[in-house]
Amino acid sequence: MPAATLAPTTSVNAAYTVEFDGVGRSFWPQRGKGAPHKVLRDITITVEAGEVLAILGTSGGGKSTLLRIAGGLDSPTTGSVRIDGAPVRGIDTRTAIGFQEPRLLPWRSVTDNVALGLPAGTPKAEGAARVQRLIELVGLGPFASHRPREISGGMAQRASLARALARNPGVLLLDEPFGALDALTRLKMQDLLLEVHEAAPTTVLLVTHDVDEALQLADRVILLGRDEGVDGAYITQEIVVPGHRPRDRGSAELAELRGRLLAGLGIDRHGQARGIEKSTSIPHYPF
Repeated sequence: MPAATLAPTTSVNAAYTVEFDGVGRSFWPQRGKGAPHKVLRDITITVEAGEVLAILGTSGGGKSTLLRIAGGLDSPTTGSVRIDGAPVRGIDTRTAIGFQEPRLLPWRSVTDNVALGLPAGTPKAEGAARVQRLIELVGLGPFASHRPREISGGMAQRASLARALARNPGVLLLDEPFGALDALTRLKMQDLLLEVHEAAPTTVLLVTHDVDEALQLADRVILLGRDEGVDGAYITQEIVVPGHRPRDRGSAELAELRGRLLAGLGIDRHGQARGIEKSTSIPHYPF
């Protein structure tokens, strides 16, 4: 599916840098009893304008918390976040977020759902034109008048992506956006995201559990992890992904990086969890 051209408008944001400076986040038990639970500690990294940064880590490792802090949906306990040099304080209109589930309003058409992402005060004609361009960009032109129940899960996720882009974000925050899709649809959505980024090259922070997805989409990958006995995840690996997108999924270079990232997640190159004895041969059926 070829990428459509997004005609510029006066409200389109440039891609912005995102700077995390010593960010930490702790949560206190209800009623203030007990010690705080530290989720993140000392996250320091700069995401360049137009860059795609993938954030990997185990479940409960602070990835979504870091994304929420970037968008102003949560506040750091320590440190600060700046977008385009200005601090993030509260919900930040320079960002837009895409969730794992499409979260479309069932009584609205695809067009009307995408239009929900338009910034307040957008002139009617300009907004309608932008929504139409985005719907064409994500390949939903023939389904613009359909309700969510009348389209597939992959189509609904495309509509969700278009809705986020309708805000003209300088920073696009994606929290496991393809996690609920089947394997084939997920690959197609990855390719679509690359096409969309080429047409509207905003800065992207992508949270994912999928190592292959991170290596296919990102310019850099960071891995969040913890030291044994120490609370709070920090950046344990930072990898620059070689080559230009779209990348060859069968690349030997990517396979080597995949092994390194999996090892950082506690999985060895044979796909077994650490601490389990390796088998040097595959047993014959019946096992």
